[in-house]
Parts: sequence; C-alpha cells; structure tokens
Amino acid sequence: MDIPFTDFKTATDGSAPCGCDERRPVIGLSVNVAEETSRLHDAYVRAVADAGGTPVLIPASTDGEALRGALDAVDGLILTGGADVEGRYFGEETLEGIAEVVPGRDAYDFLLLRLAVDRQLPVMGICRGMQVINIAFGGTIWQDLPSQFPVTPLEHSVLKPRESPCHRVEVAGDSLLYRITGRLELEVNSRHHQALKEIAPGFTVSAVAPDGVVEAVEAWPDRRIFGVQWHPENMAAEGGSGEMTSLFRFFVSEAALFARAKSIHDRCLTVDSHCDTPMLFADNDIDIGRRNAVGQVDLPRMYEGKMDAAIMAAYIPQGEISVCAHTQAKEQAVALFEKMRGQIKSNSRYAGQAATFADADRLKREGRKAVFLGLENGYALGKELENIALFRDMGVVYITLCHNGANEICDAAVGPARHGGLSEYGRAVVREMNRLGVAVDLSHAAESTFYDVLRESRAPVLCSHSSARALCDHPRNLTDEQLRAIAARGGVVQVCLYGGFLTAGREATVRDAADHIDHVVRVAGIDHAGIGSDFDGGGGIAGCRGANEIITLTVELLRRGYGETDLEKILGGNLRRVMDAVQQATGL
Repeated sequence: MDIPFTDFKTATDGSAPCGCDERRPVIGLSVNVAEETSRLHDAYVRAVADAGGTPVLIPASTDGEALRGALDAVDGLILTGGADVEGRYFGEETLEGIAEVVPGRDAYDFLLLRLAVDRQLPVMGICRGMQVINIAFGGTIWQDLPSQFPVTPLEHSVLKPRESPCHRVEVAGDSLLYRITGRLELEVNSRHHQALKEIAPGFTVSAVAPDGVVEAVEAWPDRRIFGVQWHPENMAAEGGSGEMTSLFRFFVSEAALFARAKSIHDRCLTVDSHCDTPMLFADNDIDIGRRNAVGQVDLPRMYEGKMDAAIMAAYIPQGEISVCAHTQAKEQAVALFEKMRGQIKSNSRYAGQAATFADADRLKREGRKAVFLGLENGYALGKELENIALFRDMGVVYITLCHNGANEICDAAVGPARHGGLSEYGRAVVREMNRLGVAVDLSHAAESTFYDVLRESRAPVLCSHSSARALCDHPRNLTDEQLRAIAARGGVVQVCLYGGFLTAGREATVRDAADHIDHVVRVAGIDHAGIGSDFDGGGGIAGCRGANEIITLTVELLRRGYGETDLEKILGGNLRRVMDAVQQATGL
C-alpha cells in the first residue's frame, strides 16, 4: 500500500526517520562470484541487520580505487564463505578434482582484506573468510580434510543443514570468543571440506572441534580480526541461536566504535608531533607520495589512518664538539630539510608545508596533509644563535635541545653531564627561540635541563615524544613531578610510541600507550597530553606500527571512556594551544 511521508515514523519499526538518530555502523560484506554476478546469501544480510548494523555488499572487483572507496564508506568488513582457495596462495598446487576454485573471488578477497587491514577496519571471517585471513597473514590450509587430515575428521559436510548445529567445539577460556559468548563449548553447524593447517603468526586458536580441526582464530586485541569456520549467519538468522547472534552484535559494536573514531578524526585536526621520516632520505630513494616498505609515515598511510598532520624532524646524531663538526651538523640538517621540502613540493596535490596550525587547518579543508618541520638536536646550531633564525625561516616549528649526549646547549637524559643543566649559551638559545617563536622541545633533556628551561622560558614548552617514568623507569621518560611542572607552565607531553619507553621486558602494545596517556592525564590533566609516535626513528608497537594505525589508539581511548572533546585535545588540540602560544609570544 502507499504510505504517506507523514506516517513514515509509525510505518517502520519505530525508529526515527533517517538522520534523526546516530547512524548505524555500516558493515561491508564480501560476495560470491558466479555467472558474472556478485551475490550473497540473505542470511548474512539479516544477521548483520538484526545485530544493529547496516549491511552493504561490496561488489567483486579488483579495481583498487573502487575497493578503497567502498572501504572508506564502511566501518567493518565481514569476509564471507564460498568457493575454495587456490593452492598457489599458500605455496601448493591446487588439488585436481577436489577444489572448486573461483580465481576472480580469490583476487578480490585478498585485495579487499589487505585494503581493509591498511585502514584498521575490524574484520570478521566466516568459513572461507577465516581461511583467507589465515593465508593472508602467513598461514596455510588443508585443501581437503577427508583426504589430507592426519586423523579421520568429522563429517564437515556442505550437505548438512545450514541452520542447525551438527557438532560441538571447545572454546579457549582466555579467548575473545569466550568473552563474547560466555561458553566454553558451542554447538555449531559445519559446511566445509577445507580448514586451517598452520596458524598465521600473530593469531591464536580460540576454538577446536573434537577431531582437532581448528574452528576459530583471533588476533585480538593487537589486531581487531577474528574468524570462525562455521556459518553463524545461518544459525543466527535462520536458527535463532543466541550465541551466534552475539558474534554479530559484538562485531557491530566494534564497528560502531571505529565509526566514532573516524568521525572524530574527520572533524578535528589530528597531529603526530614527532616522526623521523627525513632521516630515511639519507640512505633511501623514497617518495612520501607512495606507500614505501622502508618507512612508517607516508601520504598513503596518513590518508588511511586519517592523520592530518605530522611534524617531521631532521634527526642529527650527537658528534664531537668542534667548529668543523658543528658546521657539518648544520649542513646535514639543511640538506634533510631541503629534501623534505622537495618531497612536499613534488606531492603538492596531496600535501603542503605548514608553519602554523592555521596553515594545517587550511590544508585539511583542501583535502591535503600538513607537514611541519622540526629539528631534533640543537647540536646543529653549534654556537651560532643566528642558526635558529635560519631554521625558523625554513619552516622549523620546534627544536629538540639535545639528543643522546650533552651538547653546547645543555645536558641530556642519557650520557654524562657537562653543564649541570642549561649552559649560559643554552639560556641564550631558549631566549632566542622565544623571541623567534620556535618552540622548545624537552624530549631527551636531563631533569636539570628540564627545570632550567622552565625557569628561563617565557613561553610554554613541549616534550614531543616522551612517556611516563612511573610506568616505565627510563631516563628518557618524565617523572610525575615533571609532568605537573610542565602542566603548570601550560605545556604539553606527547606520549611516545617507542616500545622501550612504554614497557620493560616485553613487547609494548596500544594498550600500554593508552596506559601512559591515562597516567599523563591523571597527573598533569587532560589539557596536557598528546601523541608523538617517533615513527621512522624506532617508534611502533603492536597494534600501531605506522601512521595508518594511529586511529587504533583513538579506538582504544574511546573504549576506555574518553569523550570526543577530550580526544580532540589529545589528538592535536593541546599541541595547537602550545604552538599558538609560542608563536604569538614572539618578540618580533
């Protein structure tokens, strides 16, 4: 019948008209390919919709740009079941007469998964989808259980009813699957003759059938990826299984969290306060406009991770104290900045150099990424104050006073002291930086230097890549007293993603970085915390190894209850306040 527009709200399921409620997360579904048609069983669509998601089929294509566009519009990806996978994808010959492969589906699925992982989308694999995930991350599969499995397997048959369970699986008690379902045993259906063999690195088995066949795997929480071998969509949508419905509800909730993170990154200016990308130019012929294998920060990764701006620092190692060595250090810094500026110019369609946050705002509006310049190690200044103006005029927005080892300016956190803090020349450097509107960066500085600078500087200061010593006792990190002191002067501490500054004795993860942010917020306040990755200079932790993965930290902070206003501050707002104050307090 015809439904008048005015009756729309009451004519539907009771929800408000489109646009009145917060949108449901969009779940992309991979499709089967048959007879030149992209298609999918309706149970997938119903299971996602019943769980609160908006299901969208992603047509089978190997057009990378088309798939990127599709994935940019979704908040999670489900790799669905279907045909067998060709043996060549895991180093074997495809078994003749047993496998039913669709080469077009393989190429599409593997490309789709890679692009989804680049964007940090939560991913769920079902049956074939779990096998694709395992292969893509370095695992293998049994091509045919009846003929290859070392023991006689259960009848994992495609002829079994889709909606009804036919065997049980044992669930690992420490797994995500257990946390979702609350069950150590699950009754599942079974419709496959291929299964996981060697488990991909970084994944753990979360469910096993009585015959030993792996029925579920996960990379949680370092990667928000998991998979099941059975078909929960049929049991949920057609069989009414509560446990299977819970899988989809959990996945939709994760997609909703990711959608919130994307929305925050879209609205606010997100800034990484320290990466060492210019250092790569010395020994590598790279282009920041292309995704490169030797680096962690480039424009494709920044776009994938919705990172708007990065302060790219020219790192100058500490050398001997002499006029000749200082001259060489200055020339090295100038050369790195020229190369960086050349990279920005050659990629001007996608990026621009920023000297102020107003510049970065403009570039974001234009759809381009902002690159600020920083100098890591005042050693490059030598004993010439005029070099500060030289670097400022090239676009340098901060100078890290030292690196590992004392220089003519000050003592460092690592290495023997020479001055007991700032030298007299160092005090002049701080005053000149204040006058010229160049921010003083106290990462790498000794505690004595830190407090001398706070007394000397009339502008706020920053620590571009430092973490909390209370959580990781490293001299590069800041004590609680330092955190409170820098906050009292209006400064900011940008938590570093270098593993050795986050944990001791084990690999650091995104959760550890979030712990340090939590600590800075508790001690110094929400207005004094930020993120400085140290990518391309040793930074990178499990779950956040490049610019495209910074958004995973936003997701983790959302999970911990941070509000959007707080995250806007952490992701760049606090750094903006400091840099604006520094640049407005000049004596020019």
